[in-house]
Amino acid sequence: MIRRSRSLLVPFAVVATLGLSACSTADAPAGSSSSSSSSADTEESGSITVFAAASLQKTFTTLGKQFETANPGASIRFSFAGSSDLVTQIQNGAPADVFASADEANMAKLSSTDLASGSPWDFATNVLEIAVAPGNPKGIANLDDLTAPGVQLVTCAAPVPCGAATAKVESASGVDLEPVSEEQSVTDVLGKVESGQADAGLVYVTDVRGAGGKVDGVPFDESGKAVNTYPIGVLRESQDPELARAFSEYVRSAAGQRVLADAGFGKP
Repeated sequence: MIRRSRSLLVPFAVVATLGLSACSTADAPAGSSSSSSSSADTEESGSITVFAAASLQKTFTTLGKQFETANPGASIRFSFAGSSDLVTQIQNGAPADVFASADEANMAKLSSTDLASGSPWDFATNVLEIAVAPGNPKGIANLDDLTAPGVQLVTCAAPVPCGAATAKVESASGVDLEPVSEEQSVTDVLGKVESGQADAGLVYVTDVRGAGGKVDGVPFDESGKAVNTYPIGVLRESQDPELARAFSEYVRSAAGQRVLADAGFGKP
């Protein structure tokens, strides 16, 4: 297959190389909650690049290690960043075989063009939580408290899935948030709270759980008004569509769903 030359990759994307293995399975419709298991009789080999939302970094890294154990002949290269930034990279020719988005809107940007192959699969859900310094020194208990004088709030920018979710909870609650900065990925928001550059940040439940005690989480009722659904799909110019599909299926398998559930993700 002829591939056009592609070279753009923004510098802040986090890249990790891990062994990957999985077994290909049949197609499933978008939004399906069924999961597939790898075949014990077939081992995949080859190499693919997976572009995945920043909030998936820990879980997908774990899944990559599991693939390596099962199929040492296959490998995966991850690039993690904000979903909207990853879409821009793909549209500008960055090499990728699989895209996993933190929302359906950014996946739709690729699905509506010739950059996606077939229909994506929904594999997880996530909701927002308020991240605060350990011990919650500002005494933040709800969204209203984020508007109190002296509270330095950080959120995601509007094009980023966590930013779009923030806008939804603002609308649902009637609270007008005024962040001191808007970041391009949820991990950047979390980092500012962890480092003390911000008193609070709106991140995902999974980010708080994965922070290992570096932040505390404050749940709020309006988070249920902005549930993000995570889809994954194979890209049309994949160098190895069979392996790309096998990875996508493994994410939705029982083993993949256990890893996601342990991280705090909900079912699609």
